[in-house]
Amino acid sequence: MKQNPLSGSAALSQLLAKMNDEGSFPISVLTDRQGLPIAFAAAPGYDPDRQSAVVALVQKTATQVSGHLGMETDEITLNAADGQRLVCRPFEVSGNQLILAVMVGKRAQTHRRLTTQTIRNITQVWKSYWE
Repeated sequence: MKQNPLSGSAALSQLLAKMNDEGSFPISVLTDRQGLPIAFAAAPGYDPDRQSAVVALVQKTATQVSGHLGMETDEITLNAADGQRLVCRPFEVSGNQLILAVMVGKRAQTHRRLTTQTIRNITQVWKSYWE
């Protein structure tokens, strides 16, 4: 069996850093559903703990709204006046509720393809380390 020299969280952080590079995203955070950070990649000046706390609040609100409306959440986006967007993509891996949160720097900048691919890659890494 081939040994991976990276820890699971380091492998996840590498995936986030690659996504940030490809999408020109300044920060991305992978959290559990309570907003506890599992992995992150951030440019200097961005605080992953602060972003994780915001993700927890967004997830709690989305869960309440989804329950009231009977809808499942695929993506939650918060738009800032300066054009930045915080995009939260909830997903499940092996019974664990996770959230990929990405700060998108420009209003017209796309994110969906990269975040979807990163979620697939996170799922593979998660299963290889924790199943």
